[in-house]
Amino acid sequence: MECKKCTYNIADFETPPSCFPPQHQNRQPGLEYMMEPRPVSECAPVCRKLEGRTALITGGDSGIGRAVARRLAEEGCAGGIDYLQAREQAQALVSELTARGCPAMAVQADVADQTAITAAIRQVEEAFGPVSLLVNNAGIAGQHQFQDMTSSFWHRIFAVNVDGAYHTIQAVLPHMLHEKAGCIVNISSIWGQRGASCETAYSATKAALIGLTRSLAMELAPSGIRVNCVAPGVIHTDMVEVLGQETLCALAEETPVGRLGTPEDIAAAVAFLAGDGASFITGQVLTADGGFIL
Repeated sequence: MECKKCTYNIADFETPPSCFPPQHQNRQPGLEYMMEPRPVSECAPVCRKLEGRTALITGGDSGIGRAVARRLAEEGCAGGIDYLQAREQAQALVSELTARGCPAMAVQADVADQTAITAAIRQVEEAFGPVSLLVNNAGIAGQHQFQDMTSSFWHRIFAVNVDGAYHTIQAVLPHMLHEKAGCIVNISSIWGQRGASCETAYSATKAALIGLTRSLAMELAPSGIRVNCVAPGVIHTDMVEVLGQETLCALAEETPVGRLGTPEDIAAAVAFLAGDGASFITGQVLTADGGFIL
């Protein structure tokens, strides 16, 4: 099937706001203004490179997870979309995907609860077959000075961001080992690469995911299983809205490409790592940050 890419018309977009530096305002019409281009579902080429595979995306009801679910569905994956509380959002996404002929289902589970997430994965496998593509996206964040951080927050963020990945990998790994094939993509962060003031716990969990990725890749490569990691930069999602518009504009100015990232940017990176074009790539951290930490 031939891929048909859409084109952007500069007339479709309004004038970018003044908070973006002039040298960046005309680079990619619309992206700087919206900081969220048209959804991949509206304009991406339909190339079903992942036909016949079953994916599980944790935290798939919003932000990066939702964009990943859409992208993988468009490329042929049957998708299990794990969510914690946003049932309506998850079901709306499932309805959207199934209306386009993409098999999908929503499952509710806290990834920090091994019994619950394992049961959710089994539901997906009963519907679509064994999971051969796992995307560990679920995560929480919070800003605290270290001396003010409670032990309950520290343990909760590790339970979700790190233990959650352990739980999902444990659940899908037996079949991958049996088939000698599989792909795991962990969503880390640039803060896991360089650290971030007042986000010590979050940065530590994302650094742990990078260590997990590299070590597990070495262990599983002889079994035909690839493990990689995407480290997003500042991505325009609900999670960063708390920073305020002034801070977001400043972060866009600091980014060499002149804009914040979008969930679709990260979804594209995940889809690449999941595909056959990345068959010789494992144990790597793909930094998708617009050059922020060059």
